[in-house]
Amino acid sequence: MKTEWRIFLIIAGFLFGATVLYGSWTYGDSGGRIEWIGTVALLLSFLLCTMCGGFFWFVSRRIDLRPEDRPDGEIADGAGEIGFFSPGSYWPIGLALAASLAGLGLAFWQLWLIGAGLLTVIFAASGLLFEYYSGTRRTAEH
Repeated sequence: MKTEWRIFLIIAGFLFGATVLYGSWTYGDSGGRIEWIGTVALLLSFLLCTMCGGFFWFVSRRIDLRPEDRPDGEIADGAGEIGFFSPGSYWPIGLALAASLAGLGLAFWQLWLIGAGLLTVIFAASGLLFEYYSGTRRTAEH
């Protein structure tokens, strides 16, 4: 996790510098007015990268070093089981369609479509979450 938080915080530092430079440049170029859209977009990008970098820094302090974080780490140290990944699931397609429905409702500001989209997002996310706890894919351990 050391690599991840360093990358995010380096990008955040660059975005902060770009925010200051862009804001002062537009202030001087337009006769005393800041171009707010670009400045706020850069500032929000800086905050998002800072948040991600801070999360990775926080997590990296609480877990053991991974092989890629150690200077003496070998490729073979990272071998083995990484986790469980579903071999095939249709729920991500349903979740994408549900999010598209909610986004379409936001784009046209139709409250009924936003509500229907959010309900289908909740349903599809629940289906994805509980896929291996019910139905034909239920595992013996549960």
